[in-house]
Formats: sequence, C-alpha cells, structure tokens
Amino acid sequence: MENKPGWRAISYILGNQIVERIATLGMMGNFMVFLLQFFNLGQVAAANLLGAWTGVSNLIPIIGACVADAYLGKFKTIAISSFGTLLGMVVLTLTAWVPQLHPPSCTSTEHCVPPTSSQLGFLILGLAWLALGTGGIGPCTIPFAIDQFDTTSSEGKKGVNRFFNWYYISQTIVTLISLTAIVYLENKSWVLAFGILSLLMSFSIIIFFVGARVYVYIPPEGTIFSGIAQVFVAAYKKHHLKIPVIEDEGLYYDPPVDAKTLLKMPLTKQLRCLNKAALIGDNEVNARGSVKNPWRLCSIQQVEEVKCLIKMLPIWASGILCLIPIVQQGTFPVSQALKMDRHLGAHFKLPAATYNAVSLITIGIFLPCFDIFIQPALAKVTKNEEGLTSLQKIVIGGICSVLTMLCAGLVEWRRRGVAISHGAPDGVAPMNAMWLAPQFVFLGLCEIFTLIGHFQFYSTESPEKMKSIGNSLQYLVMAFSIYVGTLMVNVVNQVTRKRGGIGWLNNDINAGRLDYYYFLVAGFAAMNLVYILLCVKRYHHKVVIVKAEVKDRP
Repeated sequence: MENKPGWRAISYILGNQIVERIATLGMMGNFMVFLLQFFNLGQVAAANLLGAWTGVSNLIPIIGACVADAYLGKFKTIAISSFGTLLGMVVLTLTAWVPQLHPPSCTSTEHCVPPTSSQLGFLILGLAWLALGTGGIGPCTIPFAIDQFDTTSSEGKKGVNRFFNWYYISQTIVTLISLTAIVYLENKSWVLAFGILSLLMSFSIIIFFVGARVYVYIPPEGTIFSGIAQVFVAAYKKHHLKIPVIEDEGLYYDPPVDAKTLLKMPLTKQLRCLNKAALIGDNEVNARGSVKNPWRLCSIQQVEEVKCLIKMLPIWASGILCLIPIVQQGTFPVSQALKMDRHLGAHFKLPAATYNAVSLITIGIFLPCFDIFIQPALAKVTKNEEGLTSLQKIVIGGICSVLTMLCAGLVEWRRRGVAISHGAPDGVAPMNAMWLAPQFVFLGLCEIFTLIGHFQFYSTESPEKMKSIGNSLQYLVMAFSIYVGTLMVNVVNQVTRKRGGIGWLNNDINAGRLDYYYFLVAGFAAMNLVYILLCVKRYHHKVVIVKAEVKDRP
C-alpha cells in the first residue's frame, strides 16, 4: 500500500474549504436581504428564486460526483468547479457594482422600480455559475480528503474520524463568521462585501493548488453507470438460473482486480439474486479469461459494488425526516422569538434570528470536547478507534431530532398560553426568548450526529470507485428534506384551515397552533427513529480484502 500524506495534505484541503465556505456562504447567507432591499424583488419572488437556487444547488452535486468518479477525478473536478464558483461570484459582484445591472434605489416603499428581464437574467446567470461550482466542490472535497489517509490502517481510520470532526467544526466557525462579520459588512456596502468575498474565493483556489505536490490522486474509472446497468441486465437475463447450494467461487467470474483497485470485495450472500450476474455460463469467457459480453457476465467486484449502493439507500432515506428540524430552523423559531421578550438588560434587544446561533455555539463547544475527550474514552470502552460508528451516530441523531421537536412543542405550548392569558395587545408573551435555547441545543446535537454520521457512513460504505457519488447523497437528502418539509407545511396549513377554521400555521402564531405542528413532526421523527433502528439492525457492513486478508469495515 502506497504511503499516504494524511494531515500534511489535509491542512491544505481544510484551509481551502474554510476560505471557500466563508466566501460562498457569506455571499448567500444574507442574499434574501440583497434581493429585497437592493434588487427590489417582492418577498414571494425573492423567496421563490432563493428556494429554487437552494434546491438546485443540492441536486447538482449528484452530477458533479458522477463526473468526478467517472471522468475527471476529484482533484480536477474541485479545481474546475472552484473557477466556476469564482466566475459566479464575480458576476454577482458586477450585478451590485454596475448601475446598469441592477434597478435604481427605492425613493420610497411605493416607488420601487423592479429589475428588468435582462438584469434578472444576469443575476440568474451568476447564481447558475455559483450552483454549478458548488455542485462540483461539495461532493468531492470529503472523498478527496479521505483519499489522503490509509484507511486500511488503524492510524488512518483515526485520522479520517478526526477529519470529520474538525471539518464540521470549521464549517460551524465559518457559519458564525458569515452570519456576523460578513452580514455586517454587507449592510454597509454590498459592492465592497461581494468584492472581498470574490477575492477570498481566489485565495481559496491558490491554497488548493499549493497542496498539489502533496496530494494523493485516485484516477477516475471511466463510465460508472454502464457497469451498474450491466449487473442488473445480466442478473435479469440469468433470472431462470438457480444459485448453487454450495457456492463455490470458482463458479463465478472473479478476475484479478487492476492495480488501481486497492480494496477487493468478496462475494456475499446479501441480495443473492444479483449474484446470478457473475455466474459463468457456457461460452461466456474466452481463452484469455476475458468476458465476451459484459451485458451477460459481470465480475464479483461489479456485483458487490452495486450491492453497496443498494444497501445504503434505506439509511439514506432515514435522513430526510431527521433533517427537517434543521432545514426549518430559520422559519418558525424566528416567529416564536418575535412573540417573546428578547431584551438583554433594560435597553438592548436581540434580533429574532440571533437565537439560531445557540445551535452553532452548541456545535462549536461540543465537537472539540467530543474529539478530544469523549471519543477517546468511548474508544477504550467500545474497543473501536472511532468511539462511535457512523450508524450509532445516525441513531443518536434520530433521537436528538425527536427531542428537538418535543422541546420546541412544549416551549411553544407554554409561550402561547402565557401570551393569551396576559392578553398583550401586540401578542408578545412576557416570557424570555432564552426559553428557545434548549430546542436549539438539541438541534445542534441533531446536526452533529446526523450530518457527521451520514457523511462518515457514505465515505466508508461507498464502493472505492464511487466515493464522490456516495458523498453526494448527503446533498440529495438535504434537497429532499427541504422539499418534504415544504410539502408538510403546505399540507398541514391546507388541512387545518378547512371549513374556514384557523390553521395551525396561521400568521398570528397566538391564534394558530404551532405547538401541534411541532408535536406532529415529533411523531413522524419518532416513527423515523424506529425505522432507523430497524435499518441499522439489518445492515451488513461492507467487506473488503486487503493483501489477502478479509476485513470488515466498522
């Protein structure tokens, strides 16, 4: 096994990611205000544009991952996508800078000139380049970092686990910087802020290329989806065959893997119907041992790689409901805070959105403590270098998801009761908004265990040739969570407003029953937790052969 650079390479990758995320998240974190106050879009139009961009940005990583694994490789994909992101940021900076590319400032709320179609088109062009760029960077960064470790060694596994923790710590710090310093700068000058963020993006590209002499490069394997399709087609063509009672591997096509494939996968008994694709039939192998028709006979390695992807899907689906509290944290909790006492002292009043920072502070405090103290202690108890496996983290994330919504429902039930009993004319309950803190603490823990658990799961359980595709599943599940969460809100709002009644999600949350909605989501999260436990219990980890020794991935 070749020597891997480990943390020597990771320092460049983490540095690149920190600066790149400050640039991109800083530009998009306050973009709703830019669209409303600078670009003169209405609230609905701005929300639709930003929602569409968010959804597309979480779907494009699937394409970026396929391109990386099949054709360009992870390094080239990240490099090219970084320039695409930079181009998008430059276009958005020009939109704010050049007077002809944005509408004139409003003289009053009644005299706002909306953007022209060409101005809107130029803005969408910048967002499109930004989405394409982030769609290539996102799914490839973590797998590229994992490539720098020797995951067959104990030290390499520890390095991977620590990377996950510190990667997420860095993302939390970046988010705090983006929501504070960058937002403050944008409120002073959009042109100056966007210009500085574009320069930061350029600096992140430089950092990435400086490490080029250190990185380990895993070459792409060519088209991947044809290989996946071949397994299903070959298995279907041989569906009439019976799998031997005694499975002699000599009956199956198992050629030596090439030098680029470091981890060989043996034949397993899960999803046995697909094993038929590797059964050697009459006249299917030529004298040199090569397959005559790859659509009738596949190798054991091909079959097992497809099995890996299929086995991951139930765990992937469990993340959709788990992430709904995370994707909705900037909506209903803000409405709660607006109807609570947000004063700190006699004269200072916190903005309603500030309480979201409690979840970020939780992540920033808990993750380093977990990495330095808790994880080593758990490793001694569990006899596992990771302390907690990826599936155990996903289960804990599911539990925290339930607790988040239960806590939110109980606080809202109390807040609403206090507001109604005191009859305040503005509907603000004489109840300190810091009562929202516990639900945000649970939300931070949910985010830690769910997202890190899923990232780690995809990285370790994906086939070696499909690491980027596996990692892109995290972005896909986030997109589904956004759409499912939006669907749930619309359905609940429509159903509870039938026959002229006041809906649970009424604009006046004192008249509505937001607490009922929270309890409903908690019920779905509880059912999802049962589903997660069943999936985890039935899941069989990927088995690989390294240097003729079988190892079961934790």
